[in-house]
Order: sequence, then C-alpha cells, then structure tokens
Amino acid sequence: MAQIHFLSDETARAAREDFGTPVYLYDQHSLEDAAAAALSFPNAYGLTARYAMKALPTAAILRILTTAGLHIDASSGFEAERALAAGIAPEKILITAQEMPANLEQLVKSGVEFNACSLHQLRTFGEIFPASEISVRVNPGLGSGENNRTNVGGPAASFGIWHELLDEVEIIRAEHGLKITAMHTHIGSGSDPEIWKRCARLSLGIAARLHDVRRLNLGGGFKTGRMPGEASADLHEIGNALLPDFQNFAKEHGRELHLEIEPGTFIAANAGAIVATVIDVVSTGRHGYDFIKLDTGLTEILRPSMYGAQQPMTLVPAEDGGEERAPHDYIVVGHCCESGDILTPAPGDPEALLPRTLVDAKIGDLLVIGGAGAYCAAMPAKNYNSFPEATEVLITNDGIQVLIRSRQTAQQMTQNELEC
Repeated sequence: MAQIHFLSDETARAAREDFGTPVYLYDQHSLEDAAAAALSFPNAYGLTARYAMKALPTAAILRILTTAGLHIDASSGFEAERALAAGIAPEKILITAQEMPANLEQLVKSGVEFNACSLHQLRTFGEIFPASEISVRVNPGLGSGENNRTNVGGPAASFGIWHELLDEVEIIRAEHGLKITAMHTHIGSGSDPEIWKRCARLSLGIAARLHDVRRLNLGGGFKTGRMPGEASADLHEIGNALLPDFQNFAKEHGRELHLEIEPGTFIAANAGAIVATVIDVVSTGRHGYDFIKLDTGLTEILRPSMYGAQQPMTLVPAEDGGEERAPHDYIVVGHCCESGDILTPAPGDPEALLPRTLVDAKIGDLLVIGGAGAYCAAMPAKNYNSFPEATEVLITNDGIQVLIRSRQTAQQMTQNELEC
C-alpha cells in the first residue's frame, strides 16, 4: 500500500476487525514529523507555528501537536472552547473567525488571543477592551488556492480587512486607544508557492504602514501532495526565499518582525486514511460504468463532492493470500442516497466522473482512502441519511491502534431533539 505510507494491508484489516468500518486512522509519527517540519520553517527573528485546527480538531490530535510545539489557530469561538476543553493553554490559541464569538470577552479574559477580521470586529473589540493590544487580518488583494472554493484572498473573498481600508483601521484604533501589534494574512489552501511568496511580500508592505506591528502571521495553505507524483510545498525553500525580505524590512523600518505560520492540511492530510468496506459492485452496462459502492462517502469525506478533490485509493482483498486480481476501472461511490456522493470525480470538477484503476473488487473487500487526515472528519455531511459519525483511531508510535473517538450512537444523534 505504497500510496498510504503508514498503513499496511494487515493494519487495515486489523482496524476493521477491531473497530468496524468506516474508520479514520491517524498516524502519530506522521503528525509529529509534519509538526517538526513546520517548526523548522526558516525565519529571521523568531517563529510561531500554529496548527489550523479546523483541518482536524479531535482532542487527541490537538494534544499530540501542541506537545510537539505547535500553537493553535482557531476559526471560531467554538473551536477555541474545544481546544481549551482538550487542555490546550489559552495563551497558545488565536481566534481568527468570520463570526464574532458571542463569548469573546470571556475567551480573551482567559488568555485567548483575538484577530479582528473586519472593521466591525475591530470596533467591537475596542468597545469591549479599550486601550488593549490587538491583531488584525488584512486581505492583501491577492489570493490563491487549488480551486475557487479554497481561495480566501483577493477582491472575491470576504476574509480580512481590505488592504485599501487601512485609514479606517487607524480611525477605529485611535478612537479606542488600541495598539495593533500583530497583522495576519491568509490567501487560500493549496496555494501556488510562488503566489504565496508574492503575497508575503505584499503583506510586509502593508505591515510597514501599521507602525506598532511586531508579529506578521502569513497563514497557511501550503500545497500538500496527496496523489502519487503530486509534490508538496518545500517549506525550507519558501522560508529561505523570504529571509532577505524580513531582514530588509528590519533595516528599513527598525522592526524585527516575528513570523507566524498556520499550516493545517500540511500537518494532517497525509497522516490520515479512511478504511471502508466494499458493500456492492454494480454496472450500468457496456456503455456505462462499473461501480464500487462503499460504506463511507460524503458522510466521512466531502472533499471530492465539494471540490472535485482527488484522493489516493487502494483496494485491499478481504483475506490475505488470495488469487492475483486483474486491474479494473471503477467509479467509486458512497453510501448516501445522493447522486453527488462520488469519490472519483474528475480533478477539480465534481460534476464529471473519472474512473479509477484499481483491481477487481468483491463485496467484503476493503478500500483505503489516503490523504484523509485533513478536512475529512472535520468537514463531513454529518448525519446525512442518518448515518452516524465514524470512529477515529490513532496509530501510536508503538504501532498500537488506540480509539480516540467512538462511533456515534443513534441516541447521541437524536439527543437534542425535543417533543412539541
């Protein structure tokens, strides 16, 4: 199973035997290796690497990554509460949210840091915490991502304060006696490394106009190769390319900027996989397709249906030592009563089908989906068709499979429903 480096056929079979399917498997060693790579990002005057917990917020994963030295990027007040409940120190958590947390005052007083993403958020923070330090998110006017849905910069994105509105930022800052000591940008997920570096340089130019800024957070979005032959971003190459820019900024403006980055996919994507069971094999005839139906789908992995995302897949025979199986092309589909529950769309086009070459499939075989550590368990079509949330399991550095989230029960699924 070369495409999913931490997972052998025997490990996949053992996971089904012990935990059933569908089941998410995460590899501790891979998570720690990715954290170490982020923490070694070249920098001129200090580095904080934050894990974008929206990629995979399970408590056991947060604890592994913060123990490894990462801080936390929370995308909502609720994520911040979840991180606190997992035992993460509040001073390690930064909230960068589209929705202003209703309990912002409580969170900030506990030690959590807040990053204002709009003029309204900045003004509201100033009203609650006058004469305080604050971070602001700025849209630098440029975005990049694997597709339009993962692009969060430029004029078509609502994320951050538009870079031409800094005069209004200054008015609000002065009105409430705020001190803007940090600036944040993020342009998208899976972004082109060259555009990422260009945006970083644009951000330095914007930071020059915010005279109290001492920290520059350049977000994440580093390209992560999930498919065979697909390259991942070289963090050392990117960081080294920016070193002269930070050094020149210090010479010109007398400020040595502390760098922050916020990888999510880069940390978690290739540290996770989904083990599913083949529940049916059907055909639409000579001019149609052959289909593998799984006991997973958009209830566990929404990315293919949403983005046309590509995931590595390996078919594992139910039993070891069987006959040699011939290659066979299949459309892989999920278990939902939903025509969009397709796991093998054309790249970047969820409307089109692209058969995947596997081997002859039989009911009861396993199918392993790689690259499923990020934006899978965190972003499913939860409880669609009333399927329960799947089990999550950690493969420890000792090779032991440990349950870190149980499969949801029917009672848990309906416990908040009330009679009327």
